[in-house]
Amino acid sequence: MSRKIPLLPLRELIVFPHEVVPLFVGREKSINALEEAMADDRHILLCAQKKAKVNDPKPEGIHAFGTIGTIIQLLRLPDGTVKVLVEGKTRARIEEYIDTSKFFLVEAESIESPKIDPDDDPELAALMRSVQTTFENYVKLNKRVPPELAVSVQSIDNPSRLADTIAAHVNFKLTAKQELLETESVRARLEKLYELMQNEIEILQVEKKIRTRVKKQMEKNQKEYYLNEQMQAIQKELGSQDEFKNELAELEDRIRRKRMSKEATERLKKELRKLKMMSPMSAEATVVRNYIDTVLALPWQDRTDDKLEIDEAEKILDEDHYGLEKPKQRILEYLAVQKLVKKIRGPILCLVGPPGVGKTSLAKSVARATGRKFVRVSLGGVRDEAEIRGHRRTYIGAMPGKIIQGLRRAGSTNPVFLLDEIDKMSMDFRGDPSSAMLEVLDPEQNSTFVDHFLDLDYDLSEILFLCTANSLHTIPLPLKDRMEIIELTGYTDEDKLKIAKQYLVPKQTELNGLGSVEVSMSDGAVKELIHHYTKEAGVRSLEREVSSVLRKLARDYVLEGKKKKAFKVDAKGVQKLLGPRKFRYNKAEDKDMLGMVNGLAYTTLGGDLLPVETTITSGKGKVTLTGKLGDVIKESATAAVTYVRARSLALGLDPDFYEHVDFHVHFPEGAVPKDGPSAGVTITTCLVSALLRARVRRDVAMTGEINLRGKVLPIGGLKEKVLAAYRADIKTVICPKENEKDLHDIPKNVVRAIDFKFAENIDQVLRWALAELPEDHPNSQLRKFLAGEDVTPEDDWRSVREWMRERDRKRREEQEKGREVH
Repeated sequence: MSRKIPLLPLRELIVFPHEVVPLFVGREKSINALEEAMADDRHILLCAQKKAKVNDPKPEGIHAFGTIGTIIQLLRLPDGTVKVLVEGKTRARIEEYIDTSKFFLVEAESIESPKIDPDDDPELAALMRSVQTTFENYVKLNKRVPPELAVSVQSIDNPSRLADTIAAHVNFKLTAKQELLETESVRARLEKLYELMQNEIEILQVEKKIRTRVKKQMEKNQKEYYLNEQMQAIQKELGSQDEFKNELAELEDRIRRKRMSKEATERLKKELRKLKMMSPMSAEATVVRNYIDTVLALPWQDRTDDKLEIDEAEKILDEDHYGLEKPKQRILEYLAVQKLVKKIRGPILCLVGPPGVGKTSLAKSVARATGRKFVRVSLGGVRDEAEIRGHRRTYIGAMPGKIIQGLRRAGSTNPVFLLDEIDKMSMDFRGDPSSAMLEVLDPEQNSTFVDHFLDLDYDLSEILFLCTANSLHTIPLPLKDRMEIIELTGYTDEDKLKIAKQYLVPKQTELNGLGSVEVSMSDGAVKELIHHYTKEAGVRSLEREVSSVLRKLARDYVLEGKKKKAFKVDAKGVQKLLGPRKFRYNKAEDKDMLGMVNGLAYTTLGGDLLPVETTITSGKGKVTLTGKLGDVIKESATAAVTYVRARSLALGLDPDFYEHVDFHVHFPEGAVPKDGPSAGVTITTCLVSALLRARVRRDVAMTGEINLRGKVLPIGGLKEKVLAAYRADIKTVICPKENEKDLHDIPKNVVRAIDFKFAENIDQVLRWALAELPEDHPNSQLRKFLAGEDVTPEDDWRSVREWMRERDRKRREEQEKGREVH
């Protein structure tokens, strides 16, 4: 039945039928609606707002379902608000909003619940009983619902009233209550109510478990505290605290006898006084005791005596390592100065080189040669500043940083301290460890290094710091500036041969249990391992392969009953033991080639021969570069093409030649990344050879950067590149003039075997690299250019076009003859 009725919007409240609710009303429209209801029949429609924070809701912001209620009592308060007591009667649905100016007047249809006798419907009766039982369980768990309500609910026999009464008193969400209000079917309403109550009971049970667990824990802590207090009282009465007093007396004696700085002594005395006033069982006492033990364990003034005999130190260094002259000389210089000066700051050396060249093991040899303790700290992957400086004592489990911990292990204040893999440090939100290393590695500051845990000045100036790194570009510039950089290059094949014969083979023979057997590996066997089973700058893989050979010999020795007294291994024996070759080195071609030049590359594994190929096809000047190239090498190729175009007349090329051809420059071994500017002269020579049909000498290799004016600029890694050329039987190496000073780093036997050409411009490179032109080659310009004569742009280049036309005509004739034969 529809009727006109004033509407009262409710905030965060839903009124069910048969529910009596007090309301405080303050909005003007709501008060007007109450006055209209009081003037009529005291009936008012109670509907919930969709958003409680809206002060002046619109019709679309109010739920369409609500409850028609009767105003039982209305009281005006002094502050202008109204307190009203309302009893819900029946559900209603808003059909239409008639007036919204002074208050909400709506056309609403009341929804009467059908009268159902549970005795006639056993299923409904069972559902009602389940709901009543569930509500009783809910009341037991929720102390905010009075137990009397559960008794009154048991006496309700109307299913609709039962559902509304329970829904009004259970702590559901507003959306769930609104759904219950809008559910007209009594059976569906009871089922939904039962489901919601089951969920609420599960939540209440979990909350109860949590409260019980917390209560038990609190009781346990209180019990432990009470018992500890009793134990202390008993111990005090019995005088059994002597053990703690003895410990304090021992600490006091250690502080008195320990040679430390004045600041450290005063700090420890202060901490000991605090410890005496604490309970021995307290957590703070443990922290203070740990701090005192840590400070006392440090070697404040304990140092080892340096061995200052330079001859003996040099002998030890040479015994352990072959080569590595630069770092050895620097250590001997330090010892010489130490002998002349009583106190000298420890040097901070950074050994930079590829893996396996002996950086880490050299640090151990330095410690042995100088008679110092050795400490190694790996910095690879360190990303927390506290790893270096330590954690402050406010944190649970705080400890000193790696520097102080290393000194504690060493037991002396002047060890050889190796900071391994310093280029592998990283940073994150916890700080930048490389910034913390600035103080450690600065000779002007590290005499007053402060660790966060100690909070005391500690002198690091007597430490001989050695750092190792594989590359310098990942080390921050301020940190790099504090270190003395010593670069270690890769070993030559001759170096590796001597290292294997003098160090690796004897060492691995002992380790593999063949010390009682005569084992000899020929030079050919070792070279076979170096050239075809390893590819590295150092000797780490070589040592593994030597060990693999000796393990197989050990197996044969055991299988033969330990009767064999000697083993000899040659190159063929290596292949038999280790199987097929794993690596190959690029070798020079058998004959002079068109559009192919031997370049030289430097990698972390040493040097290598890098052939560059160019093919010219008809096109429109497109340049294609392949071989997994980086941006820098691509820019070098662009500069090379631009230079060739700029020098086209001097080389005897048509000035617009690039409009009719495409260039494809390829670097073989396409899966290997390549980058760097040193391939500039190689690409230029390759382009000129392909364009002019001039062959490149097979025994020539080159390296160098070029600019647009044709200047050849210096490059790095010359030693490794020259060694790669030497391995590949290259007779002539063309390199920049400014790199001539680097020849002293290259072994003398290699310098004698190779003819070095030092170029200042690309014209010199072309004259040295291009082979003699055939007699039928018509390019007079190029012939003059290669002969070193002055080439003028006015020389006729049309003969080149005629020569190319004649060549194309001959090719067509050969193709036609082939078709006739076919």
